[in-house]
Amino acid sequence: MNRCVGLSSIDPKSESLVVCDVAEDLVEKLRKFRFRKETNNAAIIMKIDKDKRLVVLDEELEGISPDELKDELPERQPRTFIVYSYKYQHDDGRVSYPLCFIFSSPVGCKPEQQMMYAGSKNKLVQTAELTKVFEIRNTEDLTEEWLREK
Repeated sequence: MNRCVGLSSIDPKSESLVVCDVAEDLVEKLRKFRFRKETNNAAIIMKIDKDKRLVVLDEELEGISPDELKDELPERQPRTFIVYSYKYQHDDGRVSYPLCFIFSSPVGCKPEQQMMYAGSKNKLVQTAELTKVFEIRNTEDLTEEWLREK
């Protein structure tokens, strides 16, 4: 008998599996974060509430370096969707503040969890209107150098 656990519907617009919706208050927080004026590094860390089948806010972090952010991530569970804004100094002296989406999918987490997070990723990226989307399998990879290479 073949059964899929935790899968609920297909979104015809994205043609990808959608497992969880994004909480309304999180949608608003992401919109405000996208247009923030602050010049420090900041992150919004999100997770899935399995019972409600919603992507919800887990933590908001201000003034956090990539190395500090890495230390906040669990090594064996994919609780992590991150929207990260950081200061980027270009070679010509210009400064920009790229906004990127980082999906942490560590090796060794439960298949059901992996499916739930992977299935919800595209909907969250579309909802937050993000274009820089990265996936990391090993939390140690999240460094300033890694971000610069992207």
